Amino acid sequence: MENSAILERVHDTQITAPKRPTGKVAGEACLVHIYPTGASMGCRYSLGDGGIFLGRGDDNGIRINDTSVSRRHARIFSTPDGYFLNDLQSTNGSFVNDIPAHGPTPLADGNHVRVGNCIYKFLTGGNIELDYHEEIYRLTIIDALTEIHNRRYLVDFLDRELARSIRHERPLSVIMIDIDRFKMVNDTHGHLCGDFVLRELSQRVRDHVRREDLFARSGGEEFCMILVETGLPAALDVAERVRDIVASKPFTFEALSLPLTVSLGVAATLGETGLTSNEILRRADDKLYQAKNAGRNCVASQTCP
Repeated sequence: MENSAILERVHDTQITAPKRPTGKVAGEACLVHIYPTGASMGCRYSLGDGGIFLGRGDDNGIRINDTSVSRRHARIFSTPDGYFLNDLQSTNGSFVNDIPAHGPTPLADGNHVRVGNCIYKFLTGGNIELDYHEEIYRLTIIDALTEIHNRRYLVDFLDRELARSIRHERPLSVIMIDIDRFKMVNDTHGHLCGDFVLRELSQRVRDHVRREDLFARSGGEEFCMILVETGLPAALDVAERVRDIVASKPFTFEALSLPLTVSLGVAATLGETGLTSNEILRRADDKLYQAKNAGRNCVASQTCP
């Protein structure tokens, strides 16, 4: 689903609500679908004061057509102390901010609720309308699964920095990163494992990104780094560090230990006149596939004039 097509869609859920509890009340709250992308992204589900069930079955207040979700997967309910999530012995579990929900788990404003492969953002508080519209905007620039910037923001950022590089004849580098044999991870261990790998890799790498640089998911299992005021030698050092960050420690998903690697392609410029964002991305991508063909788990590079 294109970001520009994200529209506000409010779903009035069908629930069986007990009488509103006396004393302190939970207040207005909703869930916003943020992952996977597609027709449902940005949909808002009002929670009301009663309980609501999430699952694949037709009798759920929030029906999720995804095979990773059980027929009756989880329940969200309110008490005088707020909203809680309760997993209903689902196959793939329910999570709040990636922490398994064992028993009633309290929900706070901004929490991520994951059921199977699907992620929702829980919103509550004084100005839920403003929060909702801010979340819709956020979905246009942030990849909801990995919590790093998406390709749209990447291209805008690169356009600005490349124009500055050309104007002032300053260095700029682009690193393309691709997870080796990622399709095998999905095919062998399922998409829940694949999503975990993408989130974990993003977390490992973004902790080592300078404030002025950009680390973004450019699509699928491919990521990109834009390094401002950085020439080829320094960019190669960064690329090698990223390669080592991924390869040095296995990815642990449930009982699985997965040794994974990445291949990287680097393109750098000192302000080449007429160079476009598409062209420097293409050059970095060409070097990425050169690294793949060289045996993976390595770095290949090119300097633009």
